[in-house]
Amino acid sequence: MSPRAIVHIALHGLVPLAVAWTVWRPRWLPAFAAMMAGMLIDLDHLLATPVFDPDRCSVGFHPLHTAPAVGVYIVLAAIPRTRYFGVGLLIHIALDLVDCAVMRG
Repeated sequence: MSPRAIVHIALHGLVPLAVAWTVWRPRWLPAFAAMMAGMLIDLDHLLATPVFDPDRCSVGFHPLHTAPAVGVYIVLAAIPRTRYFGVGLLIHIALDLVDCAVMRG
């Protein structure tokens, strides 16, 4: 696994942790857990061949990484009951966009 991939995967845990700790400190653990559940959108990678391609940008390719899906994530983030999960999904997409930008130079 490349160093870029290791950093990318680590950020998928560290950024939600930092956001939960900073924004929702009194309830950081449930916030963090819900945001980490948002990482499950990577299950859509199982629909691709190959499942893992280090040179493929996830955003716009995988079904749960498309613009319509992001619209749903924005709505989830706006609803108090699903806010943590929605924010986690948006963080996931943002990190994937950063990875795409880094990959393309």
